[in-house]
Amino acid sequence: TSPSQQRQPQPNPFTGEIEYEALSESTYNTEEDLSAPDLVDFSPVYRCLHIYTVLGERDIYERYYRKQRAQQSALTLQPPTSMHEEIDGYRTYFHGIVGFFVCEDHILNTGGGLVSRGYLEEVWSGALSKIIVTLRTHSAYCTDAGLMLKIKNLIMLFASTLRSYGYCADRLYELLQELRDHYNEVLMQRWVSRFRDIFEADNYHPIQVATPVEYNNITSSFPYESSNLDSLNYPKTFPFSAMVPRVYIEVKEFVISCMEFSRDLQLTQTELDETVRRSTNLLLTRTLSGCLSSLIRKPGLSLLQLIQIVINTVHLEDTNIYLENFITEVTEIEDSNQTARLQARSIFKDTRAEAEEHIYKKLVSKMNEFIELANYDWTLSEPSGTASLWLMDLIAFLKSVFESFTNLPTRLAQMCCMSSCQHLARSLMSMLTDESVKSLTSGALNQLDLDLCQCETFAVSEPVPGLEEGVLLMCFSDLRQLLDLFVSWDWTTYFADFGKTEKSKYQRVQPATALLILEKLRDSDKKSVFGNISLNKKERDKVKLLEVVTRQLRGLVQQTTS
Repeated sequence: TSPSQQRQPQPNPFTGEIEYEALSESTYNTEEDLSAPDLVDFSPVYRCLHIYTVLGERDIYERYYRKQRAQQSALTLQPPTSMHEEIDGYRTYFHGIVGFFVCEDHILNTGGGLVSRGYLEEVWSGALSKIIVTLRTHSAYCTDAGLMLKIKNLIMLFASTLRSYGYCADRLYELLQELRDHYNEVLMQRWVSRFRDIFEADNYHPIQVATPVEYNNITSSFPYESSNLDSLNYPKTFPFSAMVPRVYIEVKEFVISCMEFSRDLQLTQTELDETVRRSTNLLLTRTLSGCLSSLIRKPGLSLLQLIQIVINTVHLEDTNIYLENFITEVTEIEDSNQTARLQARSIFKDTRAEAEEHIYKKLVSKMNEFIELANYDWTLSEPSGTASLWLMDLIAFLKSVFESFTNLPTRLAQMCCMSSCQHLARSLMSMLTDESVKSLTSGALNQLDLDLCQCETFAVSEPVPGLEEGVLLMCFSDLRQLLDLFVSWDWTTYFADFGKTEKSKYQRVQPATALLILEKLRDSDKKSVFGNISLNKKERDKVKLLEVVTRQLRGLVQQTTS
């Protein structure tokens, strides 16, 4: 039997009559149909009020009643222990408050002036301030987005219920907008884990599909179109790795999750759209950007993986317009021209710039591993006739790296190619001019010349398309002119053209560098002289020529440094 069926009609405490008409609509079947008097017996309140009124002490009873209810209100407003841990705590808290104020509303309407509307609004205003502080404090501990949504729905129901009884609940909607910001922060923490899981699971190799079904699975979830790829036979290879479509999907899911909380918060369509875009921008510029930056700095990443990450950022950058359109569809804003723009392009460009720097460092580091294997014999009497093995291995490595640059931005590929040639040229020059090399022979210079020829062959092979003709060859021009000068022993031309800016054969050879190499050769010759005291005329003439050239070079050095 329901409570309403058990309840007997109560007499009116002021008239003593039973008002059967007031119950003519009764016979409730569910608890949802019950009103305050169906659940609470108010007759003691009415009787006491009647008694005190008859005794002429109504004011005393009013003060007593309000004092008692104030104490009961204080108890009702105390949140349950660990309320923030589960939704049942919030539900219990709200139920108690709703019960208190629904009872007060019933007394307002049936208590013959025991409480007034002004008094009740004052009590509600004070209680509301405490409720907001409690909710703000406890929700701040919440790190579960699902629980935050349940809290939001309970607050909405709580506010709606009390508004139906005439209480002003506008501040609760303002609180919900505060909680929305916290909810978005909680979401972003969850998406940090999601992004990291995606980056951890990726193999950083282009996606390869073997069937039309696999191909459609990618293109249906990620906006990518390529007529060239469409025309190829299976298996087909996308330029990006698995992280690209997965990141795109996760950003869209974040947008939907933001909408779940922002919906029904009494926001206009424009405000709703701005809210979602602002949160999405925070996700991109702070959460995703930070995860990508951490990924790039991982010490275990190989050069090829870094290259793939750069390629991935190019394709993620292209999703900016699609994400903007998706938000417009979700928020149903009519004039999308007035909306704020997403900052996906800028963050992916910044990430790419950081990755490019790491690619260059990684490329140079890998090159240095080969260069450290160089072990020139500077006392070599005759060259070996072939280029050094370490250099051939290095060139083979560079060729394979530049082949993987196919999908890289052209500017980055060209910059890396140029930088690697410059680094190789500087490294060869550094070996030749190193202070630890006290002497060297013509045979050693000729061996270095063979190695330089291989570098120049690589430079003219156009390892990366689009570079201006001869620009890579220019990287080795300092070393080329220096070796040509010594191998051909063309000092007459060098001194005759020195200082001329046009068409000088040895324009890039500095006197100080030439003098350094010459003194190393003289030191080697001195050792051979002491090994064989008797010199023939040709050797004596060579010694004299060395002395003459040395004096002239010293003069030029003084001239250029003064």
